[in-house]
Amino acid sequence: MAKREDFLSWDEYFMGVAMLASYRSKDPNTQVGACIVNSKNRIMSVGYNGFPMGCSDDEFPWERQGSAYDTKYFYVCHAELNAILNSRDSNLEGCRIYVALFPCNECAKAIIQSGISEVVYISDKYAETESTRASKRMFEAAGVKLTKLTPKRTQVLIDFSEDKI
Repeated sequence: MAKREDFLSWDEYFMGVAMLASYRSKDPNTQVGACIVNSKNRIMSVGYNGFPMGCSDDEFPWERQGSAYDTKYFYVCHAELNAILNSRDSNLEGCRIYVALFPCNECAKAIIQSGISEVVYISDKYAETESTRASKRMFEAAGVKLTKLTPKRTQVLIDFSEDKI
């Protein structure tokens, strides 16, 4: 019997973990997940965008417009930062981070400072914004590899049915 041929590549698997993590986000507009992986293909950490611990997502604002104080932007931790902060190992040197949406400049600083050496992403929809342009400028200066993932498949179905196990 031959082995299965339709298995996930490592890149698809880790991006899938990042995408699955995004389903934990309670943000009504944008859900992003991140997965940090070491050189041995071991998951070091996972994160998603949301409020810091102790800051209730029922009490802090999810709005996108209005005074900055009354919008989510002053309060939400992005998926990349949460994954870095949630890491069980403080040494992320040489790791890769998988994130569906290209990192903003604030996350780029954290990625660089943590020693992550590669960013694997799917979408760069904000490529022309100053934030993303600044990210790319810093990544280039710091020697962080940027890889746009082009998966072989567009979706993976996760079936929780007991009869599928």
